[in-house]
Amino acid sequence: MLALQANMNAKVDPNWITARYPYLRAVAIEGAEAIEHHGWKWWKKQDKDLSQLQMELVDIWHFILSEILLRNDDSQLTPLEYLLSALSDPNSLQLIELDNTAYKLNETDLVTKLELLIAISIARRIDLGLFESIMRDCELTWTDLFCQYVGKNVLNMFRQDNGYKEGTYRKMWEGREDNEHLVEILESLDPDLPSFKDEIYSALTNTYPI
Repeated sequence: MLALQANMNAKVDPNWITARYPYLRAVAIEGAEAIEHHGWKWWKKQDKDLSQLQMELVDIWHFILSEILLRNDDSQLTPLEYLLSALSDPNSLQLIELDNTAYKLNETDLVTKLELLIAISIARRIDLGLFESIMRDCELTWTDLFCQYVGKNVLNMFRQDNGYKEGTYRKMWEGREDNEHLVEILESLDPDLPSFKDEIYSALTNTYPI
């Protein structure tokens, strides 16, 4: 996933490492979108859209990976070593501290966890334990995340190939966003096939209106 992310970033901007884009700002915005897909308005009926909530987490993971790649570019720790070390910490899933308040993750609801993710991202912090706890609440395993990440990585490449940066890409067709089309495509394919990535791109090409 780190390699795929580095390739994606380079496609958007070959100088992405020196540009040092605010990836954690993007995490904060995507976190707010995740709350919208969960539902939070007490004055109207809302239903949680689990598939789109999971897709927002995949988007967030893109930006977390990008930030980790940036922060470890000149460090003795490689990005992969950083990830493995952070995720192997037995205390990472227990609690998170913010503004002198300790939040026990097993006693915190999903929307509050997403708010915490937004807050620490604005503070330029990464907490992989919090992210993993949110994944569990969204019924997303690391294997699930990997499969959906590959799908979204292909979609991002597809967007770039079809005018996303130039502003000519159509994000909605047939009354649905491309993310929703992607969910349907992923459900129809076998992620264990070596051609999984290519089949996603082909399916998007066949669905997208020219």
